[in-house]
Amino acid sequence: QVQLVESGGGSVQAGGSLRLSCAASGYMSSRYCMGWFRQAPGQEREGVAAIYTTPAQTYYADSVKGRFTISQDTAKNTVYLQMTNLKPEDTARFFCGLAGYCTLCVYNYEGQGTHVNVPS
Repeated sequence: QVQLVESGGGSVQAGGSLRLSCAASGYMSSRYCMGWFRQAPGQEREGVAAIYTTPAQTYYADSVKGRFTISQDTAKNTVYLQMTNLKPEDTARFFCGLAGYCTLCVYNYEGQGTHVNVPS
């Protein structure tokens, strides 16, 4: 059974930084895509960033390019999302996902999410 466990959310002032982590277990392949999407209340899901294991390839939404960085530790099956220069519009529940190939929004497996709050 595939499980994804996110951590690292919280509340931070505008301009601040947070790092999210997502640990995956139970996926029986060394080649996969993990990523992050977010959803704010009353809004549609928005893909944020994704990374493919091998060869490593990253993908970003235009709204976060230059501010967010996705990285991975394949030995730990863990993906990280370093978020800098956070803005109030980044406030959302952030979810981790895993799939066989990369898109920003569609995943075969999803975590429960972690909340990020950037007060205005």
